[in-house]
Formats: sequence, structure tokens, C-alpha cells
Amino acid sequence: MQLRSHFALKQLGDISLFLGIQVLRTSTGYFLNQSHYASKLLNDAGYTDCKPALSPSSSPSKRTEPDRTLYSDPTLYRRLAGSLQYLSITRPDIAFATNAVCQHMQQPSNQDFKALTRLLRYIKGTLSYGLPITTGNLDLHTYTDADWASDASDRKSISGFCTFLGPNLISWTVKKQVTVAKSSTEAEYRSLSAAASEVIWLRRLAAELTLPQTKPTTIHCDNTSAMAIAKNPVFHARTKHIEIDYHFIREHISSGAIQLTHLSSKDQIADILTKSLSPARFNDLRSKLTIRSSNA
Repeated sequence: MQLRSHFALKQLGDISLFLGIQVLRTSTGYFLNQSHYASKLLNDAGYTDCKPALSPSSSPSKRTEPDRTLYSDPTLYRRLAGSLQYLSITRPDIAFATNAVCQHMQQPSNQDFKALTRLLRYIKGTLSYGLPITTGNLDLHTYTDADWASDASDRKSISGFCTFLGPNLISWTVKKQVTVAKSSTEAEYRSLSAAASEVIWLRRLAAELTLPQTKPTTIHCDNTSAMAIAKNPVFHARTKHIEIDYHFIREHISSGAIQLTHLSSKDQIADILTKSLSPARFNDLRSKLTIRSSNA
């Protein structure tokens, strides 16, 4: 009503479709998915009748050498990879696999296209999956993880973190780190710093939306060494190369904006954003990420 008193508005009723994202009203809130978009993507790729896969990516095989022959139709590869990026708006369960295939857009190989088709086969079996939005508390909490030196081509690590507002997943990131980490602790610490930056921004945004965070935002980390560095007021010479990240995190811990909490690796939800997993482990973390079928 306040906006209508200042601007000319047209009431279009309840939202049902926005930029290719379907919005379904449920008994507990809303459900966002892109099943129509995913179906069109599979049709364009010629994978409408493909055999579904249990997970979006498979672990690299050490027994067979990957086929590095350049793929014959790089334009098709780039179009499909770009479409997969848009699909990940409501499908964070494919974020890691999509990030991996998008790293080879310039010169995709047959092996890269094989990874892309594995992702398409997974989507085929999960067309109705999406992101629920339900009522609950409005406290922010974050999970952060890193996979140290996981890329065999350059030995850079992968950072992944996701943030929940109460029971709802609202933000997630998968990104290759820009420099090579010399230890798993350094890789985890850089991911922790990136997650802290995201949390500070989200806290400010929440305050603007009149959802102030009265308590420190918990960041869940499974690396005790990274947490020890963040909490230790004595800065060690051997960690001088990550001093900026150190001071950034320390400042926000001291101000009460964030707090670090350790959790076991098996409960680390951000694991799904940093590495290929077995189908059983993947399904467990996908459930914790709240991704589910609209029919569930």
C-alpha cells in the first residue's frame, strides 16, 4: 500500500513464474524450481531420453587416462555449460559439477564433454527438484569447506560455503582459489575468510530489511587448525602470507559479528560444494542442503 501511494502499480496476483523460475505455493511456504527450463535444456542437448545418473559428477579414475582430444563442437559445449549455470540458481546440488565444466569453456575436451553429459543425466533423474522456502527463525548460519589442491592441472584449491536464514538456504558459492595454498589449513582459512565476508554482507542486508541479527552469526568449520589461527591473538611467522585474512576474521570475531563452531567432517554440508562424492554421501548432503522434489 505504501508503494502504491507513490508509484503506479499493477497487481498481477500471486507470483507463479519469474525469469524461468517456477514459484509454487505449499502448505509450509513456497517451492522454487526450474523444471521447464531443465526439460528444454535436455531437449536442446538431445538427452531427453537418457539414462539418469545418481550424482552430478564422478570421481576421476586413476586407472584410465582421460581423453584430452578437443571436443568437436565447442559452441554446443559453451551453450550447455552456460545454461547449466543458470539452472544452478535453484539447484545448488549441481553447483560444484557446473563450476567444473565451466572451467573448460575455452578449449573443451572429449573428457570435459563426458563430465557435462554426466551432469545432464543427473538432471534428467531430478527434474522436479528445487529449493523450498519455509517459515522459521531468522538467524543466519554458515557452513564453509575447502578441498586442498584438488585441481591436478594447477593444484589450486576449491572453496565452498553456504548460508542459511533459519531453515532456508539463501546463498552458496563454489570457487577455485586464485592462488595455490601450501597446506590444507591455508586453503580452509581462505575459504573461511571468504565465507566471513559473505556473512558480514548478509548481516548488513538483513539489517536493511529490518531483520537485524542480534547474535553473532555462527560459521561452521571442520578444520581445527584454521579455527585455531582465527582465534589465536598471536600471529605466527609461518602464516604471514595469510595475514590480511587473519586480521579480517579476528576483527569480526572480536566485534561479535561472527563466531566459529567446529563440526565433524561427516556433518559438513559445504562438502557438497567442493568435491565429487559417492551417491550415498551426495544424497545425504543434498537432503541437508534442503534440495528436494516438489512431490516430496
